Amino acid sequence: MKNFKKILVVGVTLIALTLTACGGTDSPAGTPSQGSGLEGAVIIDGSGTVYPLMANIAENYMTEKESNVSVQVGRAGSSAGFKKFIPGETDFSDASRAIKSEEIAQLEENGFNYEEDIMEIKLAYDGLTMVINKDNTWATEMTADEIVKMYLSGSYNAEDKVLWSDIRAGWPSEEIKFYGPNENHGTYEFFYEVILEKQDLVKTANLQQEYSTLVDLVSRDKNAIAFFGFGYYVNNTDKLTAVKVDFGNGPVEPKLETIGEELDYAGFTRLVYTYLNLQYAKEKPQVLDFAKYVVSPEGAAKIAGDNGFAPLPAAMYAEYYNFLDGLK
Repeated sequence: MKNFKKILVVGVTLIALTLTACGGTDSPAGTPSQGSGLEGAVIIDGSGTVYPLMANIAENYMTEKESNVSVQVGRAGSSAGFKKFIPGETDFSDASRAIKSEEIAQLEENGFNYEEDIMEIKLAYDGLTMVINKDNTWATEMTADEIVKMYLSGSYNAEDKVLWSDIRAGWPSEEIKFYGPNENHGTYEFFYEVILEKQDLVKTANLQQEYSTLVDLVSRDKNAIAFFGFGYYVNNTDKLTAVKVDFGNGPVEPKLETIGEELDYAGFTRLVYTYLNLQYAKEKPQVLDFAKYVVSPEGAAKIAGDNGFAPLPAAMYAEYYNFLDGLK
């Protein structure tokens, strides 16, 4: 497993170059076949952001491939999901941020060798999206610096009661209502650690466990602003407006064509993951089979876009698939 992780980037690059040279993107050998008679359960929990994608993959797997396998997908949040995964309560742990060193240490304490027993699978790209109320016609475009500053505690006053007019002259002199996911979610951690660079969040922020609650709160308040994954925005475009973000070269709308590490929305782009317990994959055929389905051409690669995620290069999914296909 350790060697696999080290060669993954090189392997993906070589495969990508080969595919380009050949002018094709052939599917990996061993694409899942129909109905192998597997049964049992696959237990998944973790990221609320990843949940719609993984739940869709699970539904397709049970409908189109293995009707006797029960794939159970939860959405406790990235951090809460790892708390179940670390002691071995789940087969997969979805996450909208990478596993932390302290979580790896806890896995080791629970008898798992991270390098040998755990597989990190990058599923897709997500774009952190700032959303506002449909009646907000003034803040439809903001600079990345304005967004960071408005969400930082103490930027404007000690009470963190920030007015729209504090952000930009000419905007309404009404107090901004800040919203976001709570600390259980990798989205919060990404925003706090990467976007805010671990500086304190504005004290008036209302943090919620459920993304549906955030959608509802923003849709009912003209002065609200919130952040979450792009997938939750695209499923609620009738209720919310996505802020176009200027990273220095003009406003960029978050959408599948701009979300990516090398694309225009790179400043707010992140990877989303699932982590697989390889011990369980070796012991339980249905877990291994579902893992292979996730990274097959019928899995994340096919339906990421339908769930508001930008898919990764086909070669990366192929590399994951080939590793799992050779698992003993």
